[in-house]
Amino acid sequence: MEQAAGRRDLNTPARIAGFAWLVVIIAGISAEFFLRMPLIVQGDAAATAANIMEAEGRFRLSIAADTVMLLFDVTATVALYLLFRQTDRLLALTAAAFRLIMGAVLAANLLTLGSVPLVLQGADPAAATTVQLLLDIHGTGYDIGLVFFGLHCFLLGILIMKSAYLPRLLGALLMAASLGYLLDSFSHLLLPQGTPFLAMTASALIAVALLAELSISFWLMVKGVKS
Repeated sequence: MEQAAGRRDLNTPARIAGFAWLVVIIAGISAEFFLRMPLIVQGDAAATAANIMEAEGRFRLSIAADTVMLLFDVTATVALYLLFRQTDRLLALTAAAFRLIMGAVLAANLLTLGSVPLVLQGADPAAATTVQLLLDIHGTGYDIGLVFFGLHCFLLGILIMKSAYLPRLLGALLMAASLGYLLDSFSHLLLPQGTPFLAMTASALIAVALLAELSISFWLMVKGVKS
């Protein structure tokens, strides 16, 4: 009876973690792919600057969406720690630390995006070049942040495998998918021009990561932990 009560208690952080992680996914994808990316023209700084000036509200909304993502990411991190600390306290704490570091890096990284509208308000003829530089810095900051998230996912996958709160397959998928974040980030950091093979491999693994993250978030929200 005590064990069943303990598992019921774990359902609260489980469902909070699942809901918060789902918001993280939706807000993050919306900010990057639906709001910001359509404004960026690769290789054309002037066109990118012009697009942002014409749709400044949309660009600022992408920053707000990223902020919401980070707020819920902290919530998910704390809930996941509460969920898995009984499985392995040290491993759960380390996983939480990696994810919180990722959040801190990405939060600081938002300053580069917040500076873009300020740069475009001036009459500096080099504004377009400066905007492109800020966007490039933001991209590098994101790569650094995702290194820590990749490590978090790997450790979380181990915790899932050890705890049996979730199907072991999800833990295995998350461990494998974490390599996508690490490969993608380090390929950008070490090889600025990248390679087609690394790009394709990282994209495939990140697709697996998205599937795993969505599956985990829905499982935690709907089914909670196994009794």
